[in-house]
Amino acid sequence: MKKARNVIGLPVICVETGKQVGTCKDLLLDEEWHIEAVLLESRHWFTPTHCILWENVIALGDDAITIENEDAICYVDDSREYTSLLNGDRKVKGMPVLTVNGQQLGVVDDVYLDHEMGKNVIGYELTEGFISDLKDGRKWLPLPETVTVGEDAIIVPVHCHESLEEIFIQKEE
Repeated sequence: MKKARNVIGLPVICVETGKQVGTCKDLLLDEEWHIEAVLLESRHWFTPTHCILWENVIALGDDAITIENEDAICYVDDSREYTSLLNGDRKVKGMPVLTVNGQQLGVVDDVYLDHEMGKNVIGYELTEGFISDLKDGRKWLPLPETVTVGEDAIIVPVHCHESLEEIFIQKEE
């Protein structure tokens, strides 16, 4: 499992030239919780937002994201509604996760990506606040079969409160 937090900030390297063509600013997700694109840091103010479609990513490594060549860089399709991790109107970090019957399970602090190149979100890391994190730890919620990303909350099935697991928080170095 790979945390999305560990992907944000990775350099994007072109294997054809060995040149760093950008830095990962965010991940754009579709309705099925698959990564659609890697959003790149803007180089200058007032420039269009660039991304790399996931199909053009060769590998998502521990130290870099690799692409074949610079032709993989394109503009973000503004006509599509993406869910992002950190930026924009539809970001998941900081959103409360509620069950259909109104029980809050926590607030999304991070998402976990699968082993197979990290294309799929497989779960959420939930927090209940700094003191609770220190006292009780954070919670892991595997991605349920149905999820609604709303304007103000993420809605999951009632049985998800039974799926919560405690996780050990390691100090960031």
